[in-house]
Amino acid sequence: MSEPPPFLSLLPVRPAVQADQSALGELDRATWSTLHSVQPRPVPPYGPFFDDHHRPEDYLVAGAATGSGEERVAGYLRLVRPTPLACNAHVRQIQGLAVAEWARGRGVARTLLRASFAEARRQGAGRLTLRVLGHNAPARALYAAEGFAVEGVLPGEFFLHGRYVDDVLMGRSLAP
Repeated sequence: MSEPPPFLSLLPVRPAVQADQSALGELDRATWSTLHSVQPRPVPPYGPFFDDHHRPEDYLVAGAATGSGEERVAGYLRLVRPTPLACNAHVRQIQGLAVAEWARGRGVARTLLRASFAEARRQGAGRLTLRVLGHNAPARALYAAEGFAVEGVLPGEFFLHGRYVDDVLMGRSLAP
């Protein structure tokens, strides 16, 4: 895929639709990194981005208008219930956040996070959680700046590329 031109403006965050499948799959593969993924690097043939456990309605999409007036997917965030339990229905969890390389440093991740706060509240949630790898300092700093606090650490939870990596649990209230 060729490098898109720099975008002129970030478009309003919107829910994903089935037609986003190809663009989101490409973005997911292009942004794969050991900094944030515990899964192996994706290899062809690639499965569908959406499936029974990863539905379009679970994703928020940030688009950007390019200089040519075209809309490009700049990033996505997956927002889901962490468990199917009724006693946990007041919680939503971020289970994926990706921003295209060409869109980094322009507030896309922060915009997606803030949109997730509004969407989680709209869904009736009062709390938002996430998990981040301990060595992912940029993501941890962004989450802290957006009101998330470390609520637990699972030391050495993952063995990635020859070293143990902590799993950091973060959360925040969605109360106004």
